[in-house]
Amino acid sequence: MAEKPTSPHLFADVLARVHRICAVLAAEENWPAGIDFSRVVVEPPRDATHGDMATNAAMVLAKDAKAKPRDLADKFAEKLRADDLIASVEVAGPGFINLTLKPEVWADALRTVLREGATYGASAIGGGEKVNVEYVSANPTGPMHVGHCRGAVFGDALCSLLQFAGYDVTREYYINDAGAQVDVLGRSAYLRYREALGEDIGAIPEGLYPGDYLVPVGQALAAEYGDKLKAMSESAWLPIVRLKAIDMMMDMIKTDLAALHIKHDVFFSERSLIESGNNKVTETIDYLRSKGDVYEGRLAPPKGKVVDDYEDREQTLFRATAFGDDVDRPLIKSDGAYTYFASDIANHKNKFDRGFTNLIDVFGADHGGYIKRMQAAVKAVTSGKAALDVKIVQLVKLLRDGEPVKMSKRSGEFVTLREVVDEVGSDAVRFMMLFRKNDAVLDFDLAKVIEQSKDNAVFYVQYGHARGHSIFKNARELVPDLPESDFARAAYLGDAAVERLTDPAELSLLKQLALYPRMIEAAAVAHEPHRIAFYLYDLASEFHALWTRGRDLPYLRFIITNDAQITKARLAMVQGVVSVLASGLAVLGVHAPTEMR
Repeated sequence: MAEKPTSPHLFADVLARVHRICAVLAAEENWPAGIDFSRVVVEPPRDATHGDMATNAAMVLAKDAKAKPRDLADKFAEKLRADDLIASVEVAGPGFINLTLKPEVWADALRTVLREGATYGASAIGGGEKVNVEYVSANPTGPMHVGHCRGAVFGDALCSLLQFAGYDVTREYYINDAGAQVDVLGRSAYLRYREALGEDIGAIPEGLYPGDYLVPVGQALAAEYGDKLKAMSESAWLPIVRLKAIDMMMDMIKTDLAALHIKHDVFFSERSLIESGNNKVTETIDYLRSKGDVYEGRLAPPKGKVVDDYEDREQTLFRATAFGDDVDRPLIKSDGAYTYFASDIANHKNKFDRGFTNLIDVFGADHGGYIKRMQAAVKAVTSGKAALDVKIVQLVKLLRDGEPVKMSKRSGEFVTLREVVDEVGSDAVRFMMLFRKNDAVLDFDLAKVIEQSKDNAVFYVQYGHARGHSIFKNARELVPDLPESDFARAAYLGDAAVERLTDPAELSLLKQLALYPRMIEAAAVAHEPHRIAFYLYDLASEFHALWTRGRDLPYLRFIITNDAQITKARLAMVQGVVSVLASGLAVLGVHAPTEMR
């Protein structure tokens, strides 16, 4: 859990002031009791020329206050102009209120960054609420591919973001080890077992997994059992081989995830729901039936595209339409086995029974049609007490210098996660997998993500952090007692005359630093860690641009040999940039290097 911030951030401070004005106006104007002020926000304006902040207070409260938005905005503006933080107030359009803050506010914001250090940006909005995030959950039938990689990075960064925002997060991997695909895995591994005993197995038959990643499984089975398995019937050897194969595949998956610095708290087995001696799937179906949410009936033929779980027969159905889904859903197949959906309902009820009411699932691109039914199921099994947010992670197009990369020597079918990490490194993979919104297709070019240029976002951000440390190193000729550690250096620079940072480019950089805590909260609430990657790139770009201006305009350089005071102020600004870059990169799981080679 993130440490509680030592003080409210600037946007939260201004919002609190606006809320106080709401309360004053409510009393003065005799507004109806119980008006919800939580709809009032303070945020950066879309156009920076409109000021530093904007509030929608007049727009969202006008109806309750029985006033015209523009008239109400004028009343807000009158009171805001008396605030000691605010330099000017402008009412725009039908009632938007734009605020420009006094220059000293930004100097104080920088002092806050220096004072709070690694905790700057941390939030208490989560209030310690328990959140379960289920991500990756790749079938344990082989190595993870680059598509799994994106979901893994997204889910892991989301967990770190939520922790930084004050939530109590559990990282969970749901092992799909009860379906037909693991029987196929078992038969594929058995073939490799026969191969390990010296048998010529020929070409891998259609329908089995062909990758050579199962060769070690066959060898392990041969070493443990010799030729004993060959004397058994399939019904006898399949459970043995299947379990061994699943265990070894999960070990491989965990190792691959570790290469991305991803570690789950819980690995939950689907099979445990039905083989624990207390069948949780049957128990869940019975529970829903007792509430009237399961019935025996027939589904109408689907209109338009084919529905994969449609069968024209009397069957056991979940009344999903009562909870927002488009059609009711089958729970038991014609052969008597549970549908995947039935197991998934039991899995989510199990999470609720473990104390989670805030659930997040990270699904692959092919699971978009699964969202409504799972949200309906969660509503049903928790009586509306839990909420499920499903984040879809779109496809990754793997390229090399613009050309598609399709095949893998290891898998025989796809490029594995581990091959990508081994080639370009975990930092490039993690950052670039987040440098696009999760529901947009991502082009990942193996050549471009290791370029040392502005066009390579991860390099540009890391270089910003390294450049800051290079400035500190050069500054020690003028400021020999400048400490080495971030903590000590921030404390040393805490009394710098940062009010001397008055150039528009310097003020713009300070404003960007002040935005960080609000961005963290907004990203956490929206479950969108990509916002951090975008923010870090913008911050690094402003920092690099200011450094470049100093080459052309010597008075803007970070180190001014005949002015120790402005040098110390600018070093304080650099420390702020370094601290925030390091903080954001840490949330994304990316290293913040102090030098680049």
